[in-house]
Amino acid sequence: MHSGKQKQQQNSNSRDWSWPLWPILPLYPYGQRRTLRKEIVKETIWVFEQLQGIFYVTVPIRMTVVRMIGGGLFVYAPIAPTRECIRLVNELVEKYGEVRYIILPTISGLEHKVYVGPFARKFPTAEVFVTPNQWSFPLNLPLSWLGLPRNRTYLLPVNSGDAPFAAEFDYATLGPLDIGFKPFAEVVFCHSPSQTLLAVDTVLSVPTEPPEVLNLDSYPLLFHAKDDVSDVVEDNPINRCIGWQKICLFALYFQVDALDVVPTGEMLKNVVKASDRSKRAYFGLLPWRWKSDWQHSFTQLRQDGRLLVAPILQTLILNRDPKQVMEWVEKVASWNFQQIIPCHFDAPIQASGYEFRQAFSFLEDSGGYLSETDLKFLRQLDDRLKKIGALR
Repeated sequence: MHSGKQKQQQNSNSRDWSWPLWPILPLYPYGQRRTLRKEIVKETIWVFEQLQGIFYVTVPIRMTVVRMIGGGLFVYAPIAPTRECIRLVNELVEKYGEVRYIILPTISGLEHKVYVGPFARKFPTAEVFVTPNQWSFPLNLPLSWLGLPRNRTYLLPVNSGDAPFAAEFDYATLGPLDIGFKPFAEVVFCHSPSQTLLAVDTVLSVPTEPPEVLNLDSYPLLFHAKDDVSDVVEDNPINRCIGWQKICLFALYFQVDALDVVPTGEMLKNVVKASDRSKRAYFGLLPWRWKSDWQHSFTQLRQDGRLLVAPILQTLILNRDPKQVMEWVEKVASWNFQQIIPCHFDAPIQASGYEFRQAFSFLEDSGGYLSETDLKFLRQLDDRLKKIGALR
């Protein structure tokens, strides 16, 4: 009888977490997405977090919901609208009013774009505002063909004062930056009543310990806690932290100096030594091993939790047009905010305009604060992408 109840519970959870459209963007955990809701500002701001990644390099993806003064809710950067996610939003709707506005604040982040249409269909009275200059690949298609509701989708006005939510929000658009193959743009919003800045990918802060949503599924953390293919990793808080810190290095650098790539022949031979040869563990294939000093790279990246521009953006995107980026930075830094909620890694981050501006010092004569040895792979990638014309 007891096992029957457990099975019923598992089936119920499975339906609650189901995301059937995952093949459009096949990221881990694929068709099962759990959602965590956290209150950031009492009865005013909530974040909704899910997990996503490639090869178990999993990080939080975050949607922010703000209660508007006149009633109703403002949604920044929707996530997968699973039954669980929508139920958690509707609990706020019952208390504070309908979802009034849904914002797509990027033109580049496919992991943000793909959820907007399905999310908007769950809230048929909400108006959808998208960053201008949207693009799709391989063909540029109309917004309605990308799943956005035809009669209630609008471009964000150039002047933020012309938006219907201007009384509570200011916003500034970075870009579109002509970086080569396709442009890059992001819109950050400042919620004046709570002194909160909402951002997508431009800034972040790296926590030492895995965010709570990652602890809902410990396998990626333990998979990456291994230094070598033969390691047997016990599930404990220390190993989860080790796994998380290595995930951060993968996610933000792709490859650091403390990571050795294992040649294909050696990787195939090493399968017999693998502690786990299951399908889940890629049959024991592990194309890297970590050097003993890898934590030095993490410490330098984290910088005591300071506000950071991701190394990938530093080396491949924002350095294409430093002048345009710094004009945008100056505008944002002039606003009166005390905390930042980005769409990935840690949140909220206690930071003001001063710290925001400091994060972009790598674009000025003072140079950057990241290790050049760790940036070596990204510098080489930059050269290769420029040679084939993918980057300007």
